[in-house]
Amino acid sequence: MFAIPGKQAVTITDTAAVQIARLMDKGGHKGLRIGVKKGGCAGMEYTMDYVDDVDPNDEVVEQDGARVMIAPMAQMFLFGTEIDYETSLLESGFKFRNPNVVDACGCGESIKFDETIGSQK
Repeated sequence: MFAIPGKQAVTITDTAAVQIARLMDKGGHKGLRIGVKKGGCAGMEYTMDYVDDVDPNDEVVEQDGARVMIAPMAQMFLFGTEIDYETSLLESGFKFRNPNVVDACGCGESIKFDETIGSQK
């Protein structure tokens, strides 16, 4: 595992925690699982799925009633990421401020990570 003892893989802003808790309550889910997958014009995309069962290999981050699970294969890519929720005149949604991202597409849906991440042993 990539985690540093005593440090969470991700942080959640207060605004994101409120929205995640709201989604959990609305659907009766145990949380949201965050991961990454290949795709998009920059090479990778974030994924978010409702969770009804916690995988023992997930890293669990809890704050103010919100619970986020980090999929095992995504932990090294998401380490140090801040999850926020922003609302603007045209859109609202989760935003990921990830120090591991080296490039992103123009639409903001696809990202590219430093190539050394994932190749570390």
